[in-house]
Amino acid sequence: MFVLWLAVHLRNEAGGLCDAALVQSVVHTALAMTPHVCLHDDGTVLLEVQSTLRLWGGWSQLLQRLQQAVEALRLGPFTVASAPTPTAAALFARTATPHSGTAWKDRLDALPLASLRHGQEHAQALRGMGLHTVGDLRALPRAGVARRWGQALLLEVDRARGDAPDPREWIQPAPVFDEQLELPAKAETTDLILHGAELLLTRLLAWVGAHHARVLRFTLHLQQEQRSAMSPEQTLSGHGVLAVALVEPSSDRDHLLFMLRERLAQVPVIAPTSALRLCCEAFVRTSPPNAELFPTRANEQEGLSRMLERLQARLGPQGVRMMQPHADHRPERATRSTPMRWQASPVRRDHAPDASPHPIAGDGTHLIRPVWLLPNPQALKERQGRPCLDGHALQLLAGPERVESGWWDDLPALRDYFIAQAHDGSLVWIYRTRLPLTPKGSGWFLHGRFA
Repeated sequence: MFVLWLAVHLRNEAGGLCDAALVQSVVHTALAMTPHVCLHDDGTVLLEVQSTLRLWGGWSQLLQRLQQAVEALRLGPFTVASAPTPTAAALFARTATPHSGTAWKDRLDALPLASLRHGQEHAQALRGMGLHTVGDLRALPRAGVARRWGQALLLEVDRARGDAPDPREWIQPAPVFDEQLELPAKAETTDLILHGAELLLTRLLAWVGAHHARVLRFTLHLQQEQRSAMSPEQTLSGHGVLAVALVEPSSDRDHLLFMLRERLAQVPVIAPTSALRLCCEAFVRTSPPNAELFPTRANEQEGLSRMLERLQARLGPQGVRMMQPHADHRPERATRSTPMRWQASPVRRDHAPDASPHPIAGDGTHLIRPVWLLPNPQALKERQGRPCLDGHALQLLAGPERVESGWWDDLPALRDYFIAQAHDGSLVWIYRTRLPLTPKGSGWFLHGRFA
């Protein structure tokens, strides 16, 4: 029983084998489409795709996807061919044999003997006998061919036709990604550096695709010339290293390229760059992207993470900040602003107002604190012992939450906090002072609002 094989052959103008790093990039691209990938003896990448045709929507879609993925690598000219056997597919790709309506075995017979590995070893003798194609060789008695040119030549033909076993060893993706690219010319601008980095980034995405994963953190190293006019501080400043960390793992090429572009825009090019090196420090194996009709919470979180990544890339590490708990019971000092730190796990969202629950004394229930606090508490008027806001009495809904803290510094807090409802239905957070130290510090105060 035959299966379907695809072969990708990188055409080397010099006639030799292609660079191993380029072939490895094609291997990683192929591994994202099928786990059954191997190499032919001439460096042609072979894919057994019979078992994955249904996954990719059929032969045409798979072939188109493979060609587009290899083109994106920008490795130069290449040929893709198919056949029921791996050796035949490799031969068709190497010779750029068109896929016409002719039966594949007839096309195989029409190939020149020089396309066979063992045919090249005896090319002169074969031509001397008037043998030019595989079909010419097959027309001769097998015993005579084996005696004159060895059994290996016949075995190669038999494997190509499927008449002999052709065992293959499957390739596993490289455990780490660390590739270097020599630039065709010294780059002195960010755009030229980004052009080379884009090629390495495409290879990185092929690598994580082979692992069925997404990128979490990667680093671009710039190999820069040392100018005599550069100071020791510039030489050791570390400007040649650009680290990019993501909130959520991603395999989106446009998004990763945007992050890299923003990082490059923040770094001055202090010397010409002759080579680039891209390393992936962290990646995460994740499930495929959501294909549901309606967005899920994971999609919403991913959208928020993308926005935070873009803001920090544009504004710098100190430009995006978050609130962190601080060891102080006074609400105005209970949190501090710190640079945003990424958290890949989904954030839990409650239907309650934007607040976090805190235990309170009294009936054992939980009081909700608002996120939005006023810069300075606003004094409230009283009417018949009830606090008023905008001329209307407030209705107390929950409380009190007693806070007694700050006796060790000059800002003690002795307060009872309540949740109250205003006349327009909005919720506010108010407190009443206990044992005020000064007359101005007594009474009711508005301290926060719920969204």
